[in-house]
Amino acid sequence: MKKIILLLAAALIILALTACGSKVEKVTLKAGTPAYLLAKDLAAVIPALDPGKDTVLVKTRDFEVTAGEVVQVLQNNFGSRASQLKQADAAQLKEIFNRAAEQVAERKLLLAAAVKAGTKVAPEELTKVLEAQYAQAGGEQAFNEALKAEGISLDYVKNNIQESLTIENHLKTALAGKDAVSEEEVAKVYGEDKTASVRHILLLTREKTEDEKAEIRKKMEGILARAKAGEDFAGLAKEFSEDPGSKEKGGLYENFGRGEMVKPFEDASFSVPVGQVSDIVETTYGYHIIKVEGRNKESRPLDEVRSEIESSLKDRKMRGATDEYLKGLKEKSGFKTFNL
Repeated sequence: MKKIILLLAAALIILALTACGSKVEKVTLKAGTPAYLLAKDLAAVIPALDPGKDTVLVKTRDFEVTAGEVVQVLQNNFGSRASQLKQADAAQLKEIFNRAAEQVAERKLLLAAAVKAGTKVAPEELTKVLEAQYAQAGGEQAFNEALKAEGISLDYVKNNIQESLTIENHLKTALAGKDAVSEEEVAKVYGEDKTASVRHILLLTREKTEDEKAEIRKKMEGILARAKAGEDFAGLAKEFSEDPGSKEKGGLYENFGRGEMVKPFEDASFSVPVGQVSDIVETTYGYHIIKVEGRNKESRPLDEVRSEIESSLKDRKMRGATDEYLKGLKEKSGFKTFNL
């Protein structure tokens, strides 16, 4: 399970593609290739992934992203490790492929915009990134040997980096000034709670039907009533929670920062008054009840953490600006998703 989650996380960060432009043809997997064989295996779990079906997951006026293309992208990026997908169940595969297809399409839109704007990448920029990769791997030879062992093409990696740098350089120009940070913003963040400690109860809803989810919510409402009536929360968590990571600790998660938990969970953890119990919070995992045990502010002086806060704010603003820019590209392209 852990390997699958790691594969999903990596896939959502480094997905790449090999072609972009106007009217890109649909990618069809070639019989006998590793990607084709992987798709065949995955089709035993989700028939729509069969390479002969050319199932479209994203469509724009200029291109379509098929399930086969997503398999090829994953195969290109992970080589032999892509076989870990065969350990996933239907719900996990749907989550992986739906999000991956959207990101492949988003990257195509961004790369097309960069090319249209005439964005360039200097040779030394590519060299710098490659040298950093070599250093992390223990040298160029070790890096190349690691790629070979995983069945990943060096040319593909270089092309991937080239495209990523092209998009990055384009966004720096297109979104120039969007990451400006004021002293007031720095002071506000400095004064906010930095970490939270909570106990929670989770009832899982993944792969459940709507009727089953309704029954689970009804059960959670009963647990919530007992918690708000003052019953020992840790005891309720040990009895009812389906979160293996915290159940035996009475649902406890200590001193986690912003951005470490799924958004609805984080929002409740940093907004519900200390000592009180939240209403039912729904995330992609299921239904949660959260009791806030405590929160802590930054203990270091402002001058000591100013650059850290500014960097975090700049990153947050740039992510927001990028999301808005991408939203505009999607609207202009007639972007449509077709989830598995």
